[in-house]
Amino acid sequence: MIMVKPITIIGGGLAGCEAAWQIARRGFPVRLWEMKPLRFSPAHKSPLLAEIICSNSLGSNAPNSASGLLKAELRQLRSLIVAAADASAVPAGGALAVERGAFSQAVEAQLSQFSHLEILRQEVEDIPRESLLIIAAGPLCTETLAQNISSLTGAEHLFFYDAIAPLVEGESLDKSTMFWANRRSDDKDYLNIPLTKDQYEGFYRELLAAKVVDPHPFEEQHYFESCLPIEVLAARGRDTLRFGPMKPVGLVEPTSGQQPYAVVQLRKEDKEGRLFNIVGFQTKLTWSEQKRIFTLLPGMENVTFARLGSLHRNTFINSPLLLEPNLSLREYPQILFAGQLLGVEGYMESTAMGLLAGINALAIARGKSILPPPPTTAMGALIKHVTTKTKNFQPMNINFGILPPLPHKVPKKERGERYSARALAALSEWMPVD
Repeated sequence: MIMVKPITIIGGGLAGCEAAWQIARRGFPVRLWEMKPLRFSPAHKSPLLAEIICSNSLGSNAPNSASGLLKAELRQLRSLIVAAADASAVPAGGALAVERGAFSQAVEAQLSQFSHLEILRQEVEDIPRESLLIIAAGPLCTETLAQNISSLTGAEHLFFYDAIAPLVEGESLDKSTMFWANRRSDDKDYLNIPLTKDQYEGFYRELLAAKVVDPHPFEEQHYFESCLPIEVLAARGRDTLRFGPMKPVGLVEPTSGQQPYAVVQLRKEDKEGRLFNIVGFQTKLTWSEQKRIFTLLPGMENVTFARLGSLHRNTFINSPLLLEPNLSLREYPQILFAGQLLGVEGYMESTAMGLLAGINALAIARGKSILPPPPTTAMGALIKHVTTKTKNFQPMNINFGILPPLPHKVPKKERGERYSARALAALSEWMPVD
């Protein structure tokens, strides 16, 4: 009898458990390493696998939402995590929320049924480079493991601090109040929102009074000067923003021929201008406050947010420079990454990357290869995000703005349904045979 070497997975969170499930249910041996309960990160409390930490909500379940589409795709591919979430769901309106203990127990129960899946409760300090391996240790991995990851990726490609500004959908902007210009050249690279003194001071007052997210106990309350939250900058003085991210120097408003009192700049996130980044607006404001205050800006009254801002500790790699579309390292093709470590945000996004890492690792073990899901799917769009080179790579959650546009313009209220129908049809054609 030929002995088959198991696929190794580091990390028993949502991504690691999903990867293990996808491999084991196809009959291949798996070895899953999890350091709990011998060691806990500052955020983890439960000895169970697949622990949900910050919120028991896994996001919208609505089929016409991007979050709902991702869950539908995961269900279509027989996701363990979504099945466990459905089985342990609690009432939460249109969202999928779970009873945390029951959810983790359901995951462990399903994994424990496989005799060829070994769960090892031990911390991994050295990364075995000779094994077929999935690293799914999560954004709060230990310092020792992070150092080992940096030896694989290069220290310059491993980030420990995540400063994210909001993203908005381009078609939801009222561009009639804005103008294209670049303060440093004649190129029209930025979409600029000019503010009068009254508009600026009104925005400033609301910003100072806004509610912020309290830091988690495991997060140190310190910031880099190069990426200070906009509300921290504002607290330093009335004109600090006007000499920082909202400085009007070098910009002339075309209709008046004058320099505005202050300016908010929007930068394209894609060539088509479907998504725009609010430059310098990384923030710790609560999501509801971000929506309330940023829609006070002229031309953003009816804006749709594709991603809200955040600033928190988060370990992730510069995936576009490091990973192949199958989530393996270019330099070490037997090592794959999964979960938030590779630059996605959110429980379901991490689960999706675990699912794909598991399927791809199994293909490698069998001497095969699988193309990534089409970019018209939610999972394919996430893969494209984490493997497409960009100057300022940042983690992303699923939103319709990262999917290719629909071929024909449709009313906004029908757009989600059209995206979802197209995605699920494409996924059905791609789905690998079990």
